[in-house]
Amino acid sequence: MARFPKSLRGREATLKKRAKHGLRGYPIATVAFYGPTNLLATKMVVSIFLKEEGGPDFMEDRSTDGVDIRNDERIAEEMTALIQGHNVKSVSMADRIIGCPHEEGIDYPEGQSCSQCPFWAGRDRFTHERIQ
Repeated sequence: MARFPKSLRGREATLKKRAKHGLRGYPIATVAFYGPTNLLATKMVVSIFLKEEGGPDFMEDRSTDGVDIRNDERIAEEMTALIQGHNVKSVSMADRIIGCPHEEGIDYPEGQSCSQCPFWAGRDRFTHERIQ
């Protein structure tokens, strides 16, 4: 699971515990971290799905400027409140940073690699291994 600093370990334990329980029904929250490399998370996205069909019904993201977002207590509290406010029954959380924080087609052209995050060029975002 994603690692929070000591000051946020209670929140990490709560999310980990909920994620460990697996699918307990809807609403479901997904928690994902993104960053310029596999070691620095600068973006956190929480998506809430009220039902199985379709995309997320609610989505919030927060970003930092070069500081690991997993160390930001205020952001952790906001995102935890979002999850609790929607009475989420299930939580899914990646155990690692899963890609560049920039959006393809918005921050850089479709089909290309992000020029701001060369680490991710030619890498699988889940295994972090080179694919090209």
